[in-house]
Amino acid sequence: MPTDSTGKAKLWPLEMTVQEVRLCGLLLQEHFGEVVEKVGTELLRSGALNLRALAHQTGIQLDLVKKSLCVLAQHSMCVFGPGRRGPGGPVEYTVNSERILYMLRYPRYIYTAKSLYGDTGELVIEEILQRGQMTMSSTVKTVADRLTHSMEDGQSMEYSEVIAAFTRLVETHFLQRCPLMDNAGAAGRKSSAVSESPAPAAAPPVQPENFPDCYKIPQIHLTGRGKRRRSSEDGDADERGTKKAKVDSAAVCGDEGIYWQVNFERFHLHFRHQAIISAVASKLDQTSSEIVRTMLRLSEVTTPANATYTQALSANEIFRALPASYNIGRPILDQYLTLLVDDPMEFVSKTGDSGGGMYVVNLHRALANLARATLESVVQERFGSRSARIFRLLLRKRHLEQKQVEDFAMIPAKEAKDMLYTLLSENLVQLQEIPKTPDYAPSRTFYLYTVNQLPTARLLLQNCYKAVGNLIERRLFETKENKRHLEKSQRIEAILASLQASGADAAQLTEVEEMITPPERQQLEALRHHINKLDSSENQVDETIFLLESYISSTSSSR
Repeated sequence: MPTDSTGKAKLWPLEMTVQEVRLCGLLLQEHFGEVVEKVGTELLRSGALNLRALAHQTGIQLDLVKKSLCVLAQHSMCVFGPGRRGPGGPVEYTVNSERILYMLRYPRYIYTAKSLYGDTGELVIEEILQRGQMTMSSTVKTVADRLTHSMEDGQSMEYSEVIAAFTRLVETHFLQRCPLMDNAGAAGRKSSAVSESPAPAAAPPVQPENFPDCYKIPQIHLTGRGKRRRSSEDGDADERGTKKAKVDSAAVCGDEGIYWQVNFERFHLHFRHQAIISAVASKLDQTSSEIVRTMLRLSEVTTPANATYTQALSANEIFRALPASYNIGRPILDQYLTLLVDDPMEFVSKTGDSGGGMYVVNLHRALANLARATLESVVQERFGSRSARIFRLLLRKRHLEQKQVEDFAMIPAKEAKDMLYTLLSENLVQLQEIPKTPDYAPSRTFYLYTVNQLPTARLLLQNCYKAVGNLIERRLFETKENKRHLEKSQRIEAILASLQASGADAAQLTEVEEMITPPERQQLEALRHHINKLDSSENQVDETIFLLESYISSTSSSR
């Protein structure tokens, strides 16, 4: 929970728009079900509520409300602390809407872990995202078992390999420890989170500077290999035995009470850097982007998430850190650095002359340029190239009269007027009145068109929230409409997997496959294609959301 200047816990501010509340509700429903969605949506709309008030307003049984709060607290989406009556009153709960919206980005987090650390890193991040918080030993065992199950017979995954991948994720700050609460272990954390009695304030968000052990790897006593899941008639007994074995072995691993969570800010830092590198590559060339990549890599751990600039680096440091495969000599590096500094986009700035020159990456300026390019692209796609020309002109010239817009854009007066009024009606362009006299007489008033980039970015962000909500609703509708076909397909796939595991012949497999008729198979293929398109659209819109959110956050922190 955030803290104020006195160190007391305070609740998350209620600055939620209708589209944000709707999107949060859809994400909660998709991941956790309708009960958790009702509890979360009520907290988003009403703000801080105690347990009794929350149960009364949602009409849900008290026991289910407690379980829903446990789920939200486990995923760091719900925080609690002293209520309006002070420490002696009932505990009040509130939700972190920003954390809920991160669920939209889960596929991107998992894909990034896979691209950086392979299948093992992918499964580590996936498991922790699914469960919210996990101990290192539990994560290692689960991931090793999953990898072993996907291997051929006779092969298995060593625990040590998963531990190495987990350690690399922690060393690069993609994983971090959960903060310990006062007088609360793992079990106490959950029980206090749903009690009606007074409780201490929740811990502030994890930050390395106020939690020194945030990235400290515990010494765990874990050796062996992953176990393959059995598919036999006594599966229930095996499952109970496995659960008992896990409980028995959990006490000897050495990391009891040390839980780990995904460091979303570190992932966002990586996404932001990748966007900047791609922009430099498209604007200049690949060599320039590799130089910027090296600068960002050198400063990624030391630069705060909300910093306007990276840490200053000398040309000598950059040269030494460049991979030898690039074959960039020192004179060529100096030329590229000069080119980057002189470029109008201002991605790189020079701050001094020591060490061959001190350089920084201007993060805020880079995000502003990326947001500007996004706005221009949206205008061009919705209103055409001529409207985009007017929009770019107003961004560059700041304030122009209608006659000046016509002349500079080289567009006929009637068309320019219609385009300006269309952009004005969509709130993409603003009209500013500057009167010559106090009476605001039209004949003695200048009417200047302008584009204010920050409010326009906020407007587009809300449109993106609405678009993602529509995509999720459509996907849920399509899935519900074809529920019978999907369930039948899943049953047949399970039967086929069981037959293949038992060594059935080809005739039996063909007979089972023919249980799905050709029209049903065609309908399932069309459904899968449609769902894949919806998923792809969600990911594309989320990239725009991330850029706009990063720009808005950077603008707020730079002021």
